Amino acid sequence: MGVLDGKAAVVTGGSRGIGRGIVERLARDGAHVVFSYAARAERAADVERAVARAGGRAHAVAADFTDPAAADWLMERAEELLGGLDVLVNNAALTFTPTRLADTDEKQYDEVMGANAKAAFLTLRYAARHMRDGGRIIGISSLNTTRPAPGVGTYAASKGALEQLCAVAALELAGRGITVNVVSPGATDTDLLRSANTPEALARVPALTPLGRLGEPADVADVVAFLAGPDARWLTGQNLHATGGLA
Repeated sequence: MGVLDGKAAVVTGGSRGIGRGIVERLARDGAHVVFSYAARAERAADVERAVARAGGRAHAVAADFTDPAAADWLMERAEELLGGLDVLVNNAALTFTPTRLADTDEKQYDEVMGANAKAAFLTLRYAARHMRDGGRIIGISSLNTTRPAPGVGTYAASKGALEQLCAVAALELAGRGITVNVVSPGATDTDLLRSANTPEALARVPALTPLGRLGEPADVADVVAFLAGPDARWLTGQNLHATGGLA
């Protein structure tokens, strides 16, 4: 039996990268998982098939978080499919092109904040209203909130908002036994990382990381799985830096 047998989990942005790793790990631990994707239905279907081959259950739901209505639609659909809600992982993030603040227009700012921060607020609000007592909420942030870099201002701001929402929710939901924590990955080998960095920049990361390599989605997924499981029952309001020691 898995530690999450009988648990109903929602993972936003679960068709690739860290999100896919989280979906596969939670399903392997026994959770019934609904995950969202914004595009590329064939990639989402591949995740469903991979989970099924491993003996788990996962269902993909199309939800583009640049549409303000998508977050509530996802959560309502997920609750229909799952019959309840025990775990929420807010992972979805809009792929971005690094842009200095002076060159960032309001449309870009609104899109990034809407997809990364407002959607997280809406799914978190839904969970606060509907999640079963004893549940788990996990936000996926970024090392960029503590390690700023040129060009990531709006992205870092959106993830900072997620962190603060989770910090407040940890206090507000504690009386129901619901824990709320954040995982902040470091340099993790994903499409998002490679789209935002040059090959030369990525080649320098292992030398800056005490464990000597780029992270893998599974490295982060394992931390999320710990927070979603019973062994993390005494942790709430925390931000775990899954960075390989990169500070």
